[in-house]
Amino acid sequence: MRRTKAAAVAALFCIGPVCMGPGAASAEVLDTGPQGFRLKAMRQIAAPPGRVYEALGEIGRWWDGAHSYSGKAENMSVRLEPGGCWCEALPGGGVRHGTVILAWPEQGMLRLDAPLGPLQDEGVSAVLSFQLRAKDGGTELTAAYHVGGARDFILKAAPAVDGVLNAAWDRLTRYVETGTPEP
Repeated sequence: MRRTKAAAVAALFCIGPVCMGPGAASAEVLDTGPQGFRLKAMRQIAAPPGRVYEALGEIGRWWDGAHSYSGKAENMSVRLEPGGCWCEALPGGGVRHGTVILAWPEQGMLRLDAPLGPLQDEGVSAVLSFQLRAKDGGTELTAAYHVGGARDFILKAAPAVDGVLNAAWDRLTRYVETGTPEP
């Protein structure tokens, strides 16, 4: 059972160089413990914090559709307000990837309750936080993902989750700086 579950997690998070792409950015897996893991990534983006914050709400323009249920990033949206849904439209339904629990654009803070992908099925608690800070004429983006309540086979997925999220932050950076998430 554990091997099968771990394989399912790997498939959904696309573990491996083919899914993550050559030269995919890597950030820190801060720690893993008996019941969870913490990830952190930083990017310097050549745009003001207000523009980067706004772009977080334009997720359908920069998220990779390969990491969605519908296969189409344009089916995703995020309302940048408390209680706002990070949702994805599906034929005849939809999925809530997360809920905004803190939206404070003036402080460059956005926080979502967001057990992503196969983590939803595991009943874990997961928080995705963004901190934006003006730096060097642009924005320093710090993204943190903290997952708790995970069983041991999910903990093995931390590097894959890190890879998927880092690829997303690279796409966000390119989208803000060039208008397209593609390299």
